[in-house]
Amino acid sequence: MAVNPNEDTEFNDILRKHGILPPRPETPPSPSPPPSPTLQDKLSKLTSSQLKDAADEAFDEETERVIRQYHKERERQLKRLQHARFGSVYPISREDYTREVTEASKVDSEDTDTEGKGTGVVCFLYKDGIPRSDRTFEQIRALAQRHPHTKFVSIVGDKCIPNLPDTRIPMLIIYRKGEIVNQIIAWGADKDRRIEELEAVLILAGAIIPQPKPPRGEDEDEDEDEDEDSLDDDDNDDPSIRRSAAATLTNAKAAKNVRGQSTKDDDDSDFEFDL
Repeated sequence: MAVNPNEDTEFNDILRKHGILPPRPETPPSPSPPPSPTLQDKLSKLTSSQLKDAADEAFDEETERVIRQYHKERERQLKRLQHARFGSVYPISREDYTREVTEASKVDSEDTDTEGKGTGVVCFLYKDGIPRSDRTFEQIRALAQRHPHTKFVSIVGDKCIPNLPDTRIPMLIIYRKGEIVNQIIAWGADKDRRIEELEAVLILAGAIIPQPKPPRGEDEDEDEDEDEDSLDDDDNDDPSIRRSAAATLTNAKAAKNVRGQSTKDDDDSDFEFDL
């Protein structure tokens, strides 16, 4: 008679005791139950009106204080997003450059926690008909909408820097506080680049300071603004994209470069433009 070693029988236990069958595998422990949701987790799923009701119905003063504080902070985040200054790509000319880029990057945004840091400005140099430039332009438009606290401007490459070769297109010059803080040259020349890669590079370069996002499902009503005033009296990255290349001179200042691809034609070439 065949013996099933996996059966839980007295006979099998005797065989295991005498070493004829291997010991039974230990039963894995039951998984721990998921942790109970915290108050913060519960609040994150509530709308503004539900938060107000929850504060009014709180069973103790401490819980009420926490809910009202959470509500106040959410309102601040929403106001920051609602009062964002930008949100699209603004075409400029060479004559506009100083005002729209250099000077604009010196201005502190009043609706974010970036006092003293100026404004991130991304100047996108492009040329129509170059596939990588066209693709990057679409990504720049999407990032401008996604990060309305950063200013994005665009200009044809050789209209900004005379005789700029196509091998350097697309090019992004990043400003903050009136200074060039980084450059991205020939983005996507080595391979197709995803928007997430470009976004990460702009964050690392300081062009974008990510802002808090409002919770999902928020349904703010316009007629709640007066009520909220009473609650708020204070008002992947690929290593190749970080390679250092020869400095490009702009406004007589040397800037950092980030290349998408190194080429023989432009490895040692510098460009100067006085804006």
